[in-house]
Amino acid sequence: MTTVKPTTCKEAIRLWEEENKQEASTAKEVILSFQWPPIEKMDNALSVLINCEKLSLSTNMIEKIAGIGTLKNLRILSLGRNLIKGFAGLEALGDTLEELWISYNLIEKMKGINAMRNLRVVYMSNNLVREWTEFNKLQELTNLQDLVFVGNPLYESLEVENWRLEVARRLPTLEKLDGELIIRAEECANVLQKLDSPLQTQKSVE
Repeated sequence: MTTVKPTTCKEAIRLWEEENKQEASTAKEVILSFQWPPIEKMDNALSVLINCEKLSLSTNMIEKIAGIGTLKNLRILSLGRNLIKGFAGLEALGDTLEELWISYNLIEKMKGINAMRNLRVVYMSNNLVREWTEFNKLQELTNLQDLVFVGNPLYESLEVENWRLEVARRLPTLEKLDGELIIRAEECANVLQKLDSPLQTQKSVE
C-alpha cells in the first residue's frame, strides 16, 4: 500500500498560483486551507508571501507554527482545525499581527501569546485550556477586543453567566466575548444613572 505524501507549502503555493493566476508574492490574501493530502509542516517556502496581509492554513494537519517570521505585512493568520499545541513560532510577528484564528487545535498552555502585543482578535474555541492561570496570560494583550473561547475545558466548567462576568473582570479592554458584546456593570450603572437624571425625567414627562 503506497503512503500518500503530505502536501508541502511550496506545492500548495504553486497550486494557489495556478488557480488564481497570480504570483503569490504579490497577493494580499492567500488561502492554503483544505489541502489534500493535508499540509503537515509550515516551512520557509511561506517566506515568498511578502505582501500577504491575510494567510489561511486552516484544516490541515500542522503541528507547529513556522516559516512566517519574515511576513511583516501579515495582519490576520488563520490556523483553525490543525494539531497545533502552542504559540511558538509567532514571536517575530509580535508588532504586526492583529488577528489570530486558531480554534479547534490542541492548545493547553498560553505561553508565548503575550509576544503578540497588537492582537485585537483571538478566536481559539475548542482547544484544551483548563486553568485560569493560563487564561490570565491574555491580560498582557492590552489591545484585545474580541475573544472566542467556547469549547475549552475552562469554559465548560462554568455557567455561561459566571463565565462572562469572570472574563469581563479579568480582561477590561474586551468588547466582545464568544460572539456577544460585553456589557459591564459600570456601563449599566451609567445608563441607569442617565435614565434617572432629572433632565431625562423632565423629558419623559414632556
